[in-house]
Amino acid sequence: MNENYIPRHVAIIMDGNGRWAARRGLSRDEGHKAGAEPIRIVLKAAQKAGVEFLTLYAFSTENWGRPEDEVQTLFELLFQYIQSEASELMASGVRLKTIGAVEALPIFTQKALDEVLRLTQENRSLTLTLALSYGSRAELTWVARELAAEVAAGHRALETITPETISEKLWTRELSDPDLLIRTGGDMRLSNFLLWQCAYTEFYFTPTLWPDFDAKDFRAALTAFAGRERRYGLSQK
Repeated sequence: MNENYIPRHVAIIMDGNGRWAARRGLSRDEGHKAGAEPIRIVLKAAQKAGVEFLTLYAFSTENWGRPEDEVQTLFELLFQYIQSEASELMASGVRLKTIGAVEALPIFTQKALDEVLRLTQENRSLTLTLALSYGSRAELTWVARELAAEVAAGHRALETITPETISEKLWTRELSDPDLLIRTGGDMRLSNFLLWQCAYTEFYFTPTLWPDFDAKDFRAALTAFAGRERRYGLSQK
């Protein structure tokens, strides 16, 4: 694929673990376990394609409303993934980052994340960002409060608040905005994910459930992206 048509930043809403398990008569926990392998596959495919940033919606603020045992399983699986993949992330030059209210996660998960964040902080092959306890409305509320506090304290003039200053406050400020957002599982909505950042993102929806999503599916999304004309509100030439 022509490198000029490769998205710099791909974001993915990994949906369908529960339905995948239900169709096979398995527990939801088994579906979540099956969802770990596509992460490895997609990460390698993204690196091979030349993607710079890969952001995965791993756990939303709304997911806290799920049954307690399911939430516990999700964090145990996350812990296991981080532990098992740390050496591979280093070997492949992947930098791990997180966005969201990570301080709300179990301590054992936070410690595992902190260790791999520190270990991989100098890597530059690709940045893998996990959105954990993340909600875009919560992010934007936090930004609004930060800016309001600066104005109230006299550190900022009201007229200096622009789209650019808001972007500079976002939890994703070290990343470019997503060029391509992929959602698996068939639903066609953002589900409170990167609402500001996706203003001009190209969307790709697939009925494929996340545990079945593979490198071929990822390449299909890149191919679809390459065939689109991004005009950013400008007239077609």
